[in-house]
Amino acid sequence: MIVTPKFRGFICTTAHPVGCEYSVRKQVEYVKNQKKINGAKKVLVIGASTGYGLASRITAAFGCGAATIGIFFERPATKTKTASAGWYNSAAFEKIAKEEGLYAKSINGDAFSNEIKQKTIDLIKKDLGKVDMVVYSLASPRRTHPVSGEVFNSVIKPIGSTYKSKTVDFHTQLISETTIEPASDDEIKQTIAVMGGEDWAMWMDALNKADVLDKNVITLAYSYVGPEMTHSIYREGTIGKAKDDLEATVVKINENLKGIGGKAYVSLNKAVVTQASAAIPVISLYISALFKVMKEKNIHEGCIEQMYRMFSDRIYSGDLKLDSKGRICMDDLEMQTEVQAEVTKLWNEANNDNVKDTTDIEGYRKEFFRLFGFEFEDVDYDADVDIEVSIEGID
Repeated sequence: MIVTPKFRGFICTTAHPVGCEYSVRKQVEYVKNQKKINGAKKVLVIGASTGYGLASRITAAFGCGAATIGIFFERPATKTKTASAGWYNSAAFEKIAKEEGLYAKSINGDAFSNEIKQKTIDLIKKDLGKVDMVVYSLASPRRTHPVSGEVFNSVIKPIGSTYKSKTVDFHTQLISETTIEPASDDEIKQTIAVMGGEDWAMWMDALNKADVLDKNVITLAYSYVGPEMTHSIYREGTIGKAKDDLEATVVKINENLKGIGGKAYVSLNKAVVTQASAAIPVISLYISALFKVMKEKNIHEGCIEQMYRMFSDRIYSGDLKLDSKGRICMDDLEMQTEVQAEVTKLWNEANNDNVKDTTDIEGYRKEFFRLFGFEFEDVDYDADVDIEVSIEGID
């Protein structure tokens, strides 16, 4: 099949298997060209198929030489429909790991469920014994509670008052004003249930009780704060409440892991183009301006550069450089005063006449399509490709 990008709003409905493999290989190549990390050797990544989760798995495997188990919920291909990008990414990761002689297995299913938790525990016991790092990087709009069976849906809304701001459609590159009504109390509660820390704590509790966590295990979850201009829709909105809950969960997990010397951390990561961030109004314009500034200053990072820096310069460096709330701040370059001042200036200046000059909207658009394996210069998109790709180590 000749695969072309097809999209519906902020979702690309096709993915290119060769392009996704190319993307994963480029990330692996980046890590292999860096200094080796004396770090984790047996790593579980929950949410391992895209974005920061995939980059964490690549860094653990090819930076630390770790055996990895990846958990994800992705769609395989049919005769007429491509697999999801995460499926192709995971197939590529396992293929490359095998080439390098690294252990890599995956479980495809609902990570919120007790069934997948138990399946993961069984696989760890059978193949690895115990793990010394657990990365929690789930991004889902919906969660079925494993005990009550209640289905929760998250929303991206402000709290307390209507939100108005400008945003950009990266497909048309047109700036417009967006208006979002405030969330109800139930919507706030549901968003916390999906994106907060309860499931992370459930995972760590289940793994600990099953005795599959090594002494001094480290577990990580990822969060974001961002600049003042996005706070109303992000940090002070429904997502922000969920992230507050995620960060508060660290205390609970640390208490539960005290007996084995384990530690939980939340890392505040830099804004990047992901399927999740593309759906948040305002964020696309902010990231486009941010990319322009950080690229000009030569401090721009994607997921893989940031995760390698986190593993090498923070987690396994002996100095985590925690902030006053005990968080790892990988957004340190993004949040530099001079960077934010320039981004704010460009944000205020951006309009439909100058958006290509005041922002890196084209770079944003390209990064979005690269999430799905498109827009790579070295990939022949006119070639007929096999869309039915298997994941050899899937359990």
